Amino acid sequence: MSDHETVGHPMARILITSAIPYINGIKHLGNLVGSQLPADLFARYQRGRGNEVMFLCATDEHGTPAELAASKAGKPVDQYCTEMHEVQADIARRFGLSFDHFGRSSSPQNHWLTQHFAGQLAEHGLIREVVEQQMYSKADGRFLPDRYIEGTCPNCGYESARGDQCDNCTKQLDPTDLINPHSTISGSTDLELRETKHLYLRQSTMKDKLEAWIDSKTDWPVLTTSIAKKWLNDGDGLQDRGITRDLDWGIPVKKGAEEWPGMEGKVFYVWFDAPIEYIACAKEWADAKGLDDSAWQRWWRTDKGADDVRYVEFMGKDNVPFHTLGFPATLMGSGEPWKLVDYIKSFNYLNYDGGQFSTSRGRGVFMDQALEILPADYWRWWLLSHAPESSDAEFTWDNFQVSVNKDLADVLGNFVSRITKFCRSKFGEVVPEGGTYGAQEEALIADLTARLRAYEACMEAMEVRKASQELRAIWVAGNEYLQSAAPWSTFKEDPERAAMQVRLGLNLIRLYAVLSAPFIPFASATLVEAMRIEDQSWPADVVTALAALPAGHAFSVPDVLFAKISDEDREDWQTRFAGIRT
Repeated sequence: MSDHETVGHPMARILITSAIPYINGIKHLGNLVGSQLPADLFARYQRGRGNEVMFLCATDEHGTPAELAASKAGKPVDQYCTEMHEVQADIARRFGLSFDHFGRSSSPQNHWLTQHFAGQLAEHGLIREVVEQQMYSKADGRFLPDRYIEGTCPNCGYESARGDQCDNCTKQLDPTDLINPHSTISGSTDLELRETKHLYLRQSTMKDKLEAWIDSKTDWPVLTTSIAKKWLNDGDGLQDRGITRDLDWGIPVKKGAEEWPGMEGKVFYVWFDAPIEYIACAKEWADAKGLDDSAWQRWWRTDKGADDVRYVEFMGKDNVPFHTLGFPATLMGSGEPWKLVDYIKSFNYLNYDGGQFSTSRGRGVFMDQALEILPADYWRWWLLSHAPESSDAEFTWDNFQVSVNKDLADVLGNFVSRITKFCRSKFGEVVPEGGTYGAQEEALIADLTARLRAYEACMEAMEVRKASQELRAIWVAGNEYLQSAAPWSTFKEDPERAAMQVRLGLNLIRLYAVLSAPFIPFASATLVEAMRIEDQSWPADVVTALAALPAGHAFSVPDVLFAKISDEDREDWQTRFAGIRT
């Protein structure tokens, strides 16, 4: 650990959560870059700086998406969720997502905490019971909440709007708002309004408190605050939100451990319990390790040590309203000292080759397919270096091929290959001794020092694209030095100077392994192993970093770090993932 301060502390504690993915199937690359991957980048960087990190994620297993997906798969919903959790956890591991715990929103811990929060909110007068009219399907013999009902959006005319939201214009809807509604279970249009009772979170009473809290976050991305403000002030302002549903699968409605009269057979709305899973996830982690409650409470309760934690959330823009309003309202409204988020990093959408990713049309690359055709680092690098931060981004195969070939193969891979192979041919597989720095080396050190600080600043600020550009510039600086120093020519006239140049180059590989680990952890691990790097600590300064591997240190020449993508492969993948055009 360097003595360079990070996040305001010589040793900071950083809590990181990534929006929890729905259980209903394997996620596409747009889902990955919108939350989990940049969260992992930040977690790996902060660990690399020597900070204490708790990085949490989980599968979101309740609500209609889970029931519908299980029904389609012909499996009981609990069995389906268990199987899909394993699938998603396995893919996350293969992508190098370094969660401290990957939990489940259906866990006993989340049942307990969700019911606890509901009891606290009720005690503070923040829950009201509402008798309302809801769509009932005679053909299905049940109420149709949320995604069990589709129809035409009254706002934009989109014909596949759901009962909770229109995916086309993002307007929040109720099932009764839809034009020509039908059941997504049976397709039946034989629907009628029937009376049912539900609980509502009285968010409207907390509007001023929430607004003041959001206004205090002056460093948040514009994307985050603009969406929050829109929900606070659009139309009639912040509305109370239904937090229960007429469903079988979910967390039963209780006040803490007590039954809730009139709520028998109902469950909490998925958007109420899903964010609570962030906290439950930490309890799952502690319970799995046999630790007591203080282990997870020091991350989440300000009266138990969480007051010095910096909490950062990563999510796509569609999740922002729930994390800036609903979840904070739950935490604040409980009257208990829960840790509120300090920074929300939100992302726009990643589109696929002129359109949207589509599961039903087989259009675009999904996480499991991506790993079938190329190692994780190829995808990690492209996605992070093209992260949809300031606007929507677009994946194209041409851009992917160029980026991988130029950045990873030509710049980083080529540098590693040239310097290690040249050293082996002239000095053997050990770091050579002899020679002292000259003007060229001093200039490189000055350049790298400035670039390292710029890279750190971008990573601290979570400016993902800019960070990737700074990292690439650090790789390029080494390549340009190697090209101009040309140890293969120097060797003929001055073997000692050539030895110094090669020693510097080999130490650059170590520096690259450390700095690149947040972006491309697998390639970094390959370099660590090949160069037999024991000390992987973040560089305090470039001069010290370039002397970390001393003369006589043994290494081995690694295999090709990144293979180039051929035109044939690119064309094949372009066709394979084009999907069904409509």
